[in-house]
Amino acid sequence: METFLPQDGKNGATVYKFTPAKSDVEANGTTQYDPFKERKLEHPTTDGETLTHLLKASLGTGILAMPVAFSYAGLAGGIMATVFTAFICTHCAYVLVKCGHTLYRRTHRTAMSFSEIAEVAFENGPEWGRRWGMPTSYCIRYGLFITYFGTCAVYTVIIATNFQQVIEHYYGSPLNLRVMIAMLLVPLILLSWVPNLKYLAPVSMVANVFMGVGLGITFYYLVTDMPPVNSRPLFLPVMQWPAFFAIVIFAMEAIGVVMPLENQMKTPQNFIGICGVLNQGMAGVTLIYILLGFLGYVKYGDEAQGSITLNLPIEEIPAQAVKILIALAVYCTFGLQFYVCLDIGWVAIKDRFTKRPKLVEYVMRTILVTAAVLLAVAVPTIGPFIGLIGAFCFSILGLLIPIVIEMVTYWEEGFGPGNWIVWKNVVVFVFGVIALVFGSKSSIQDILALYA
Repeated sequence: METFLPQDGKNGATVYKFTPAKSDVEANGTTQYDPFKERKLEHPTTDGETLTHLLKASLGTGILAMPVAFSYAGLAGGIMATVFTAFICTHCAYVLVKCGHTLYRRTHRTAMSFSEIAEVAFENGPEWGRRWGMPTSYCIRYGLFITYFGTCAVYTVIIATNFQQVIEHYYGSPLNLRVMIAMLLVPLILLSWVPNLKYLAPVSMVANVFMGVGLGITFYYLVTDMPPVNSRPLFLPVMQWPAFFAIVIFAMEAIGVVMPLENQMKTPQNFIGICGVLNQGMAGVTLIYILLGFLGYVKYGDEAQGSITLNLPIEEIPAQAVKILIALAVYCTFGLQFYVCLDIGWVAIKDRFTKRPKLVEYVMRTILVTAAVLLAVAVPTIGPFIGLIGAFCFSILGLLIPIVIEMVTYWEEGFGPGNWIVWKNVVVFVFGVIALVFGSKSSIQDILALYA
């Protein structure tokens, strides 16, 4: 292990010297550089608005699969595993932002994207890793774009499917799902035209309200005539737990929106910390995940379906309301997921269009949304394929890449007493690999079942 730990920087090795705060000064040697005071934004978001976006990003449709996840771990096992998974996901997001703040000061920049943080960390880190900065940046950028673009396509299918089920129940005749998806094109384009996260915050708030009411009605069904808690096992074999982790990580992970949210904050230093926006949001999300998973598993046991709403009686009006509310919540969430694609796409082309940038930006927004809808129309069964991409990308981007960035960023400063950061990252690495393998396996099985 010592072979791979940072050395003293002697014997000809090139060392980037950095000492926090005390030596991180301006050229005149008197003024400390504060990236947060230097950040200038036209429409900065408040802590509350950022928290609203974070809740919406983490409270996606994946939460509806929590009862199925608990069926792999048991009641007590599910609670413990959910807390552990939330801790790991939150920690990795925390590490990414913390490294970003460190690199802001080193490079005198005020904001960076996920890919830029990785690139700068490698380029200013140990000499052996400097050639990996640009390749890592490209991998992150394209991985995030593919994952979130695919997620946007899946969201259009989810919205259309929920409305289709309710309409078919009342009219008694089947509707063409592709037509339902195509009808969403104009509403989704209009949503994509919301100019920035500041103005998108009310949309996320509405989405949270819709999701909250929908989950509230779902909870009512779960606690009505609920079997005794002792009718379900507390723990299930540990060999089944990797499947649990794969579901929860895919549902809870929101690494793609972390830096876009932080970059738009008026007080980005409040994003992390014990009582920071990140911890507040993930603590609330974790409690809701545990509650739905616990009650859903007690109610339906092994009969719980991939989305708990499918267990609700479609002939009852409250159950129909759940489907409509979930569909509206997903529609409102589309804008936030789309923002990740927009941010990456605009950075890639903005230098080529300097004359009329706003016009070009809105044309790009329209083209991207149209492409996502056309993809959904062409392949309405795209869900399992995006699940495979998501399992692959979220495990690597959300868990593995942040700890690599942390190792490179603090390579010359050391990793704490007993190199505890190294051992901590070994645990995260093992967890990430397990999620990658079993998440990919589950998605491949879904694809085979779909076309078998």
